[in-house]
Amino acid sequence: MRFKRAGIMTKLVILILIVYAVISLIGLQSRIEEAEQATAQLSAAVENKALTNKELAYAIEHSSDPETIERVARDKLGLVYPGEQIFYDVNGN
Repeated sequence: MRFKRAGIMTKLVILILIVYAVISLIGLQSRIEEAEQATAQLSAAVENKALTNKELAYAIEHSSDPETIERVARDKLGLVYPGEQIFYDVNGN
């Protein structure tokens, strides 16, 4: 059985299809890399939110502790004990 040799037009069509496939694969590769970067960023954001949630849950659980009340009074409200003096660093160091 003898095979017929492919004509120039057939070779050209196959070449065009191969070039198109290669270009499509390169485009898909870049889209995959972008999706992986987005996934990594979202995973980091989820971890940060989970840590924040744990901190808030701890704060809620310990909101009636005397140490927590004192810390909030000092840090957030600027309260001090009677006779206590506060010194501020005006140099900004």
